[in-house]
Amino acid sequence: MERSLIVGKAIRTKKWSRRLKVLAAALLTVGCLQVPAYAAANDGQTIRVAMFANLGSTYKSTTPLITLESTGQWSIQSESGANVNLPAGQVRFSADGFRVKVLETADFKAASAAAKLLQATADKPLLFTTSVNGNAIYQLYTGNYATEALAGQAVTRVQKVAAAQLAGQKPAVTGSKRLSAGTYGSIQEAEAAQAILLSTGVSSVYPVLQLSGGSQAYAVWVGEASTDAELTALKNSVEAKAPGVSLSPVNTNAGLIIRQDAGLSTDALKTAPHYTIAGTESKALVQGNGNGIKVVERSQRTYRGDMEISIVSGDLALVNVVPLEQYLYSVVGAEVYSSWPAEALKVQAVAARSYALQQGERFKIANVVDTTLSQAYNGIGSENDKVTSAVDATAGEVVKSGGKIIEAVFSSNAGGQTAHPSEVWNGGAGVFTNVVSSGDTSAQAGLHTWYHVLLGTGVSGYIREDNIKELTTKTNAGLAKVTVTAQNTNVRAVPLVQSTVEPVAKMNPGNEAVVLAKVAQSNDYAWVRGPFTSAQLVKSLQGKTTASAPASISTLEVTKRGPSGRVLEVTANGQAMTVKYADTYRSALGGLPSTLFDIAGTGSYTVLGADGKTASKTGSNGASVLSSSGAGTSSGNALVVMSGDGQARAVTQGQTFMFIGQGNGHGLGLSQWGAKGMADEGYDYQAILKHYYQNATIVKE
Repeated sequence: MERSLIVGKAIRTKKWSRRLKVLAAALLTVGCLQVPAYAAANDGQTIRVAMFANLGSTYKSTTPLITLESTGQWSIQSESGANVNLPAGQVRFSADGFRVKVLETADFKAASAAAKLLQATADKPLLFTTSVNGNAIYQLYTGNYATEALAGQAVTRVQKVAAAQLAGQKPAVTGSKRLSAGTYGSIQEAEAAQAILLSTGVSSVYPVLQLSGGSQAYAVWVGEASTDAELTALKNSVEAKAPGVSLSPVNTNAGLIIRQDAGLSTDALKTAPHYTIAGTESKALVQGNGNGIKVVERSQRTYRGDMEISIVSGDLALVNVVPLEQYLYSVVGAEVYSSWPAEALKVQAVAARSYALQQGERFKIANVVDTTLSQAYNGIGSENDKVTSAVDATAGEVVKSGGKIIEAVFSSNAGGQTAHPSEVWNGGAGVFTNVVSSGDTSAQAGLHTWYHVLLGTGVSGYIREDNIKELTTKTNAGLAKVTVTAQNTNVRAVPLVQSTVEPVAKMNPGNEAVVLAKVAQSNDYAWVRGPFTSAQLVKSLQGKTTASAPASISTLEVTKRGPSGRVLEVTANGQAMTVKYADTYRSALGGLPSTLFDIAGTGSYTVLGADGKTASKTGSNGASVLSSSGAGTSSGNALVVMSGDGQARAVTQGQTFMFIGQGNGHGLGLSQWGAKGMADEGYDYQAILKHYYQNATIVKE
């Protein structure tokens, strides 16, 4: 063990206003829910939820900083058993690695101004403060960078952006090679040693909470060299200025470097403890106090349980370790509406519990993630008393088949019939198969009706019913006419108000339009998407199909469907645009809600002749109306085609594509809206679950 560095009666530097106090802490027993995640396996009582992690193709959501906040006292626990109490407020975490040290100054305004300039670039700033002989010093960095070479490239960029604030200083690459000045039993001893070394003129001196091994909880590390040569030069310089001091290279490099963050605000000095995690195997557990822990970088959400912070693949990883039932309070509240019937909430609780427990260690460091890649998990903010009651009423209940908990997948709305596995992931039937889901229509209860109209300019679109006034006159072909009730009424591309999408046209009172159809407002059950141009679809298809997309698309057709009617194959210009999994068509075709859809080309139509042969026609200007009973006229400036059942649509000159579909999500297993509809009809949660999951039983674990 290295000796403590205490020289005579050295005068201590000014203490931090928020002094960290060390308490002796014995390791908790394995049976406790608050056992550090690295010290206990998941025994079913807790679940590990990844929020930030670099897991390659499995999951990737990264951040250079993690800012946690608590309203009461909380703590950091290390694997070595040290327990650092934290005051109420914020703490920050970052990963050790290559950075660029931009400048070091006693002028906070200069450091803050430079940080503000860099914040708008890819070289994100980190601003620290330390005290040397009672004087505050501000240290500005950018990074991390994956390699020393990338950090070197950043030096030029940073110097150019922050030139006015550098005052002659030259940005330089820093690394994670450091020297140890000894180990200590308390933070007070470590800070005393830090003060002595800072007085030698070396500003890169830090107390460190050791995360593994040894009986001493703290160490003091010196330097931030990127090469061995730099480290040797630093060792010689410090030992020459501080006779009797002996420094040695840090070998284990597993610890939390304790610094003071001054970058919480670029307008005024606002500080917080900052912990830089060093060592690829390092982990620390931030233990909450029951009031929840806010994660600033996760939309300011507050979560129950504890937070484990580590480094995975060179990036910060954040895992929420939370009791399973408390996790479900948030998941159920995020996945469905709390206003739904209690039985529907119970359905979701049992399905979500089953899904979570079936995942095992799918995400290596966690069982699930906090996005819909697993289940939506938004923390305490999505909890509700009705939801909590539903979770508690079904505590421990799961769906099993063949003696095993099933992966109880679910989607928002099955569109009237759930998917067969072959329509989603090429699997066979069993627990999952296509069943009628009539309750899905509950998604459109109470929604507005929209009019699909054709304007005199040839433009077609949708107007909501409360903006429409029906006229008594009709076209010669029998199509109804309407006008609007307010100036500049928006004509939408789809029957839905989309604030980020410009209307296709505007109408004023007195302007007339021809009614092509009346449809429900796009919802989870029935929807319309588009129009998509050929260029948009070609771009969307790239990289998602086994064959290259054509340079231009003139025709797009569904050529194969599965048992529930979902799309299994789409052809463009007669060429099959096959995908690895049929459900991929949702993203391949511009982000469609489901694969239960039809395609309408706005610039073409198909005619079935008396001889049974079909012919493709294209639109043209004019006022013709083609119908099964003959030709008529319309006041529109486009071709209108009417089917035998009286359905009309406009055919434009330019070819674009509309998608008319049902359902939202993959459609496999439980339909959430379908469960709601069944609950409305009086079914209990077990009957609903058994309807959607075949050959299944509901048991309490």
